[in-house]
Amino acid sequence: MKITLTVNGDIYPLEVEPRRVLADVLREDCRLTGTHLGCEHGVCGACTVLVDGRAVRSCLMLAVQCDSRSVRTVEGLRGPVGEPHPLQRAFSAEHALQCGFCTPGFLMVAAGALESDPTIAEDPDRVRALVESNICRCTGYEPIRRAIMRAEYIK
Repeated sequence: MKITLTVNGDIYPLEVEPRRVLADVLREDCRLTGTHLGCEHGVCGACTVLVDGRAVRSCLMLAVQCDSRSVRTVEGLRGPVGEPHPLQRAFSAEHALQCGFCTPGFLMVAAGALESDPTIAEDPDRVRALVESNICRCTGYEPIRRAIMRAEYIK
């Protein structure tokens, strides 16, 4: 099928098999490898991207479902001249990454949540629930939670 993806503001006219998932198309066809594939069952969250501003598991969403929609990957968080997004700076300041495999998914789920409702960062229970949506095997989640609570940097 012929589709057009708008990814991080760039237009990608593509021809894809209807059964291909968005994560594979992003990584292989768009050459955006920041979206990681972990479990490929929608459980770990490493593949989280934003579609029309909402966090989705790109391992579960078909690329054809994103035809003519806006997709944002972790590469799309950078600023206009390539500077790190404030959320990326907060993750660094709070040491919220170790191996880094899960980090793009956490960044995208946090960015989507904070952009739709910045007050999430003021409620530890809501941040805890947000963090529980993804899996990290290294950090113990506390640094990730602290980084998201630093949302005053991105308001």
